Amino acid sequence: MDKYLGTMLDGRYEILEVIGTGGMAVVYKARCHRLNRLVAVKILKEDLALDADFRRRFQTESQAVAMLSHPNIVSVYDVSKSSEVEYIVMELIEGITLKQYMNRKGQLNWKESLHFATQITKALSHAHSRGIIHRDIKPHNIMVLKDGSVKVADFGIARLQSNQSSTLTQEALGSVHYISPEQAKGSNVDARSDLYSLGVVMYEMLTNRLPFEGDSPVSVAIQHISSVPLSPREINPDIPKGLETITMKAMSADPDARYQSADEMLKDLEEFRKNPDAEIAGAAVVLPVGAAAAAAQKPAANQDAAKKDPKSKKKMTKEEYKKRKKKSSRVSTLTGVLLVVGLLIAIILCLWVFFLRSLFVQSERITIEDFVGRYYTNVINDAEYKSTYTFKIEEEESDQDKGIIIKQDPVAGRSVAQSSGSTIEVTLTVAVKGDNATASSSELIMPNCINQYGPTAKTELANMGMIVEETTIYDDNITSGYVVRTSPSAGKTLSVGDTVTLFISKGPETKMVTVPNDFYGQSLSYAKSALESAGLSVSVEYVDSSAASGIVIGQSIPSGTQVAEKTKIVLTVSNGNNPSPSPSPSPSPSPSPSPSPSPSPSETADDSGG
Repeated sequence: MDKYLGTMLDGRYEILEVIGTGGMAVVYKARCHRLNRLVAVKILKEDLALDADFRRRFQTESQAVAMLSHPNIVSVYDVSKSSEVEYIVMELIEGITLKQYMNRKGQLNWKESLHFATQITKALSHAHSRGIIHRDIKPHNIMVLKDGSVKVADFGIARLQSNQSSTLTQEALGSVHYISPEQAKGSNVDARSDLYSLGVVMYEMLTNRLPFEGDSPVSVAIQHISSVPLSPREINPDIPKGLETITMKAMSADPDARYQSADEMLKDLEEFRKNPDAEIAGAAVVLPVGAAAAAAQKPAANQDAAKKDPKSKKKMTKEEYKKRKKKSSRVSTLTGVLLVVGLLIAIILCLWVFFLRSLFVQSERITIEDFVGRYYTNVINDAEYKSTYTFKIEEEESDQDKGIIIKQDPVAGRSVAQSSGSTIEVTLTVAVKGDNATASSSELIMPNCINQYGPTAKTELANMGMIVEETTIYDDNITSGYVVRTSPSAGKTLSVGDTVTLFISKGPETKMVTVPNDFYGQSLSYAKSALESAGLSVSVEYVDSSAASGIVIGQSIPSGTQVAEKTKIVLTVSNGNNPSPSPSPSPSPSPSPSPSPSPSPSETADDSGG
């Protein structure tokens, strides 16, 4: 029985159940009784919690990560400072890991891989801009939500793990498949190491294979350092060349040949998304140490062999020279004849394949179906017809029900080669104005296109006979290029020829706000109210001070600073405990409202929903 189940941490977080276990911590589902919401609580394992230095780094890193605010990063709400247990409180994600998602679906199509990779790159860009390196990017640390968005977890915690023993044990096998060569060698790492790991994740999504496999973590780590992975397009030829280039550039063994920042990689991903045929500049080919050494040995070996061959220095007699010349002439003649014969065979094969075969081989033929009198919607929704025919639509006024096929070309019963008969031109009825004929049988239902790739949704609707218009809008939750909403909405009744508007995401709009003023000497309630009214979030840290309880004595960002909306401002607040009060306390710099009752030391900005 887990000792934490059913317990209450700091009188606030009730531990409900275990939802995950890692090498460093156990993750629990818990209820925050102060805000009445479900959260995830990650508690350090006991053996690590006994290390005071580790606990200190744990708090430092966790507080730094709590400053991150991005839709693709799991939010950290609170960090424990208790001497009894070390834990962090995070948002509870309703979803599965990317690894579980890939295990269920197998190889992802390139559009879905691009969708996920773009969101992960945005998360890394935000973290790197704050000086935080993940160090353990892998599918196990990426959560896939029900709406198709992803959130990266465990920022900063991986940094702590890297400070522990560097021995690669069996427990490290899950991570070692994704580590950069410099991590495998124990060298210094920077933001480019995260991009290498992201490249491995993209490789796995696109091919359903890892670039390097081995019986032990050590053997896999050595391959990261000294081997070149198989090209993704050799495994799956359907992968676009540009996306392969981006993946392999991110996975360059030499950090200087990789993308130098997440923003640089994101630029190429966005350029490829807009135009999959665009030329993407790849990295210079740099052979790993082992491969380069092997390549360098080959010419040297050939030279040594030539030196050891006694025949290379032996002088020929006149008779030997004549014999060799005659033999060489016969070989040259035979070679020329074989080349001519090979060329003739190649020409004959080309003529057969492209021109003559159709004269002798009966091509596959189909008999055109009779579509006249049927509702067009019934025809295009038939799986057999979808795979055989492509329909072109024309319309004609009629007193019949709307959407009935009244003409077709080619006509029914005609036997044609399958390639020429796959396109059918059909004429549909359009009800005359004032006609009371029912059109219910020809109605279509608007599909749900939300969070679908824009061009894919447009093609699907166009195939239904809709006129599709597009407009772009900002959205905080939907990836750029994907559908935010539609007009009409899903489930509405449509008819062939109706206009549908797709609202395509341009990504989140960054709004800048100004930190209103300095709150030194003001009450906590006043400072929080002012900051939250300005569109900022607040985090509170309590310290021993001679100031009255609940009075602000410091803030992380000064007044007048331009910051992004929802940026977290850390307020340092006095708890009124002064072990050695000064004989003459200095007066407050400015009058302040009466301080509010002192909250508990674990209070954070999320107490007020910020």
